[in-house]
Amino acid sequence: MENVVVAIGGNALIKSGDEGTIYQQFANARETCDSLVKLMKTGYDIVLTHGNGPQVGNALRRHESAKSFIPPYPLGVCVAETVGSMGYMLQQTMQNTAKRESLGKDTVTVITQVVVDRNDPSFGTPTKPIGQFYTKEEIDQIAEKENWDVVEDSGRGWRRIVPSPKPIRIVEKDTIRYLLRRGQIVIACGGGGLPVIELEDGQLDGVEAVIDKDYASAKLANQLEMKKFIILTNVDRVSINFGKPDEQPMDNITLDDAKFFLEEGQFPPGSMGPKMEAAIDFLENGGEEVIITDISLAEEAVAGNAGTHILRH
Repeated sequence: MENVVVAIGGNALIKSGDEGTIYQQFANARETCDSLVKLMKTGYDIVLTHGNGPQVGNALRRHESAKSFIPPYPLGVCVAETVGSMGYMLQQTMQNTAKRESLGKDTVTVITQVVVDRNDPSFGTPTKPIGQFYTKEEIDQIAEKENWDVVEDSGRGWRRIVPSPKPIRIVEKDTIRYLLRRGQIVIACGGGGLPVIELEDGQLDGVEAVIDKDYASAKLANQLEMKKFIILTNVDRVSINFGKPDEQPMDNITLDDAKFFLEEGQFPPGSMGPKMEAAIDFLENGGEEVIITDISLAEEAVAGNAGTHILRH
């Protein structure tokens, strides 16, 4: 069996057009876990990581809206809140799917802390979109009232943005490694992990931020000394000249190709950019292959029949 980190987005539970009800999220989780179990049956033990951009934005908004009669949670604790609830949905669904498919594995969720630099520039310049999409008129009214930083997100609408520091170290990596060696399906680095800073005496303290799940997943895969890292998203393959008449999907590219296309501006910050940056970081730090593909094509992608494969050499 080969160990691999598999990263899915928060939109694996809340898809475009969904209201985001708990019933929709469980239904989407079942589809996701069906694909992941097919992948495991081909010979992989996985650490599943996931984003929480839609969920944490909604949670923060709920707390802010109710602050006149319930003390609100800060952003860092909202991350923990959503990581726990999403971990519950994925853990239960994965457990049920593995049992139905006679996989013989238990599933466990690790609420994962991730050390960041207290001086990361993102604290002064927020970059991470969270929560729901708004029109320009809607966001202007809310941003002025709530003092939000906002951004237009890849042509899909306007969203709130918050600090998103780069991950330095996965605190619970040894626990995750132990569980993986015991044959468990591990869910970790949910929402990119809970951002913390390390104090002079070695203690940890939470900060108000959201870590990008692709960066954290790449860091975890490196620290677990894995050769392969899989990013599951909503496109079959990565393309250059995306959305243009000369759009070109890519099957196999090298690390040097990925760096060239990124520097050329082929991968926007709000969509494929962080995934490609995470892939490059993983390969530059000892990884051998990154696969980017649609969730439904995971099994075909590891067989070499789908997805974009980025190789170190």
